[in-house]
Amino acid sequence: MTDIRSTFGFHAIPFTRELRTQDCLALAFFDEALDGLKRCVEARHSGALIAPAGTGKTTLLRRLIAALPEARYQVRYIKVTDLSKRDLCREIAVACDAPPAGAYSFLVRALQARFEHSVHGEGRRPVIILDEAQDLRRDALPLVRLLTNFEMDSRLVLSLVLCGQPLLKSVLGRDEHESVARRIHHYACLRLLSREELDEYIQHRCTIAGAKKLPFDAGALAALHEVSRGNLRAADALALTALERAALSQKTVVGAQHVAEARKELYP
Repeated sequence: MTDIRSTFGFHAIPFTRELRTQDCLALAFFDEALDGLKRCVEARHSGALIAPAGTGKTTLLRRLIAALPEARYQVRYIKVTDLSKRDLCREIAVACDAPPAGAYSFLVRALQARFEHSVHGEGRRPVIILDEAQDLRRDALPLVRLLTNFEMDSRLVLSLVLCGQPLLKSVLGRDEHESVARRIHHYACLRLLSREELDEYIQHRCTIAGAKKLPFDAGALAALHEVSRGNLRAADALALTALERAALSQKTVVGAQHVAEARKELYP
């Protein structure tokens, strides 16, 4: 990689995924989504995060986990794959230190017992985050209802947070999944950034990486938004590659032409 640190005065490489939660840019809609999910969990309910790919879902989940004190919450993160209901149950059991063997019905009971122990034996409320939940198989989705049902729904023990792309909301809206959807008490959503928000984001990422001044000119900022359409993941890749292209040309300011070169390199 070209040494963009010396060229632009960074002390760290910007626009990577190595971003501390405390260094995240405070955007109103992002903070609103985070606060809504946090309040949902604190109320012992289950929620959902709907976010197009590349809009900061993983960052929000990291911030949510950081906002739930370990002394009060036992948070487990599971990334969904194309698993049967039994295999998904086993994945959750492994993550929660519950016995992962046995028939499906046994696994469900073992997980419920584990969650009960977390509350009464350890004094911590269990929270399960299921990421990429739009990929839940049809037979696995009812597991959400089973795992959150304690004493005929008379007690709130487990909070589930389903996270996924917009397809997840469509899946939950189907008549066959009505009983599952009723258990989702709050929906949080993320979206693409506006031009002004993306400009602020680019400035923020450069500042926390050590830049004394913004190394992107107005044309570059406009091009970044035009190409990325406000998608954070795409903007990160474009901005970093454009910095490298400018450094190779021995330029200390990134222009629109460097963003165009980055686009060709990333999306040939």
